[in-house]
Amino acid sequence: MEDVPVMSIGEFARRSRLSPKALRLYERQGLLVPTAVDPVTGYRSYAEDQLDAARLIGRLRRLDMPLAVVGAVLAAPADARADLVAEYWAAVVRRIAVQSDLAAYLRSMLSEGKGLSAMYEVSSRAVPDQVVLTEQRHIRQPELSGWIGAAMSRLFTTALTDGGPSGSPFVIYHGEVTEDSDGPVEVCVPVAREVAGTPSRVEPAHTEAFVRLRKREVRYPQILGAFDAVATWVTDQGHPLTEAPREVYFADWEKIGPDDPACDIALPFKP
Repeated sequence: MEDVPVMSIGEFARRSRLSPKALRLYERQGLLVPTAVDPVTGYRSYAEDQLDAARLIGRLRRLDMPLAVVGAVLAAPADARADLVAEYWAAVVRRIAVQSDLAAYLRSMLSEGKGLSAMYEVSSRAVPDQVVLTEQRHIRQPELSGWIGAAMSRLFTTALTDGGPSGSPFVIYHGEVTEDSDGPVEVCVPVAREVAGTPSRVEPAHTEAFVRLRKREVRYPQILGAFDAVATWVTDQGHPLTEAPREVYFADWEKIGPDDPACDIALPFKP
């Protein structure tokens, strides 16, 4: 059998453009294991045909790809690796977009609201009265999203027993909701008429100011900037506030993408 040419860790580091320290890390992670390790000296040897894998690891790490994801790319069939890199980078782009929104909100908050008008376009509209099925609960922010989804699902199921919803569901914040404050919060699903045995009421007709958010913007705490923008607009227009702020969900949350319109942040006022 022909001997396979090997090289020292120093030479392999030079040719792969990876440091010996990085090579030892990748060895510990099982990503790039030397062909041999001298039991006495601990000297490591690498084969020529390991250079392609080493260079690929280096390039993936320049994308700040976690080692676990790098390992998945290396373990994948050659024809699947490009798709894994594309999936990883798409997730990075989504994360950066969310962080960008959060940074903009924090800049506005730390500058006492300056720049809110540039971040959000506030409009107004008339809303007719409507019968709504409701579910209300005192709840803090960490549990809020899960409860809203579950409550809407229950109310939608009830509405479907009598013709289905007649409008977009919305969430009313009757009190402040944070990590320390628990609302209360009310989920409402409009219907044509009351459903026996289910809490319901008439939501009065009103005029409301609102801003439209994309799905990725409906996150805490950056969503607070939209509430602040609407409240500032109403106050600047000299209108008295009449009702609690709300989120109006007009899109199918599960079917839309992160950059699709998803929710209106609305605040009723007296014209």
